[in-house]
Amino acid sequence: MIHPVQCRCGAFRARLEGRGPHNRVICYCADCQAFARALDKASETLDSQGGTEVVQVMQSRLRLEQGEEHLAVLRLSESGMLRWYAACCATPIGNTMFNPRMSFIGLVHTCLDPARMDTDFGPGVAVANVKSALGEPKPQTRGFLGVLVRLVWIMASGYIRGSWRGSPLFDESGSPRAIPRTLTAEELANARRNP
Repeated sequence: MIHPVQCRCGAFRARLEGRGPHNRVICYCADCQAFARALDKASETLDSQGGTEVVQVMQSRLRLEQGEEHLAVLRLSESGMLRWYAACCATPIGNTMFNPRMSFIGLVHTCLDPARMDTDFGPGVAVANVKSALGEPKPQTRGFLGVLVRLVWIMASGYIRGSWRGSPLFDESGSPRAIPRTLTAEELANARRNP
């Protein structure tokens, strides 16, 4: 399987190769919402209740093709996840941990092919972190245990096999290939403000 990964303007392109354990989940957490708002991409990224659909896979399956210079990283706080995006058009790409040995990436649906989501990742979509969802009634949590088990499997197998070293997002020293920018307190407060 080869699934295209690209920004909205097409300057950044990558592909997801092969098959393996993955999760397809809609996350309603406040941090995913803040990321979309910080990039001014809430209308394209979030559903009506603030959910972001992500596909979690092993980073080593990701292959960069063009526009690596457009990769940028945002952190909501000094200890927050690395939130990758294409700076050329502010398209959210995915979320990773700062430690490259925790080798998953949650690819945001905005960089994936919507016509191939069911074919390549299956029709089952889990729902998580519903307490932060906007409005009432809140969505119902679905498939969380399966997501957790598969995520642990993705990270454990990447660590044991050493495939975490094959991530295109970190260099040989384990540093992110783009220098993370942490939001200021004011920027974070604005990003957390519900519309």
